[in-house]
Amino acid sequence: MTASTIRRTTAKSRIAAVCAVAVAGTLLLTACGDQTDDAATKTGDGATAENSAPLFDKLPEKYQKSGVIKVGTNAEYAPMESVENGKIVGVDPDIAAALGEKLGVRFEFTSGSFDGLITALNTGRHDIAMSSITDNKQRQEGLDDSGKKLGKGVDFVDYFLAGTAVYTKKGNPEGIKSIEDLCGKGAAVQRGTTYEEALEKQSKACTDGGEKAVDIQSFENDTEAQTRVKSGGAVAGVNDYPVAVDLARKAGGGNDFEVVGEQVDAGPFGIAVNKDNTELRDVLKEAVDAIIADGSYQKVLDKWGAGTGAIPKAVINGGK
Repeated sequence: MTASTIRRTTAKSRIAAVCAVAVAGTLLLTACGDQTDDAATKTGDGATAENSAPLFDKLPEKYQKSGVIKVGTNAEYAPMESVENGKIVGVDPDIAAALGEKLGVRFEFTSGSFDGLITALNTGRHDIAMSSITDNKQRQEGLDDSGKKLGKGVDFVDYFLAGTAVYTKKGNPEGIKSIEDLCGKGAAVQRGTTYEEALEKQSKACTDGGEKAVDIQSFENDTEAQTRVKSGGAVAGVNDYPVAVDLARKAGGGNDFEVVGEQVDAGPFGIAVNKDNTELRDVLKEAVDAIIADGSYQKVLDKWGAGTGAIPKAVINGGK
């Protein structure tokens, strides 16, 4: 989700608000008050008075008391995060649940528009953002595309590796082999993402080489971009590699789309944390390393067909 101050930064949520409440180990859905256009779920075990989780004592006191880490996401990017039967599921929620076992708290996911994730994080609405967010210097430093300072930026705990992929209608009627073949053609993408930036970069390469620019068709959410490709209004779409692969495998029973070429510009996905919240950042890194070490991390990735994105260890601010 393949992200603009994040890999996926601009998408108005189309999901109704729901919450998941853990009762006797079972997730039950209930109404979520005034969280219009949001979806929420909770994962992991809540904190107890005598918490035996190995990393619980390293958590900031705030989370020890509440037993909850609030997570902002945009649940439109299967297999990383999406909504099924009113519940947020995918790689990120399952990784969060595994982290919760190490930390002794539950992770409460709330889905909303992607362009608001960093703001919500830095204003305290969310404790972290976990949503296929590519870690790079621009986001670390809070810069816009022109290098203008927008805010203080965020820190990242890197936990996954993914690149950009091109997908087409099934059968690839225009014979697209890579992003370089999109000169003078229409390409659909979610607005404000790093893969929109990839198209802009390619478009400049096209014109610099004497060819026509890419007709970049940007949409507020990826579902609209997919619809554009399916209808033939764009010859291809661009997305995160694991998302594109999952889309090709599942959409229309595997009959709607196909991925062409190899992923390019692979970079780390990171858990975004407020720069002032260094204690939480550091213990999250320890927790990621712990689930890598005990094998639960790889099991999550393999479950969702995302095993190729595994990393050997967590890194803080490893993006370039």
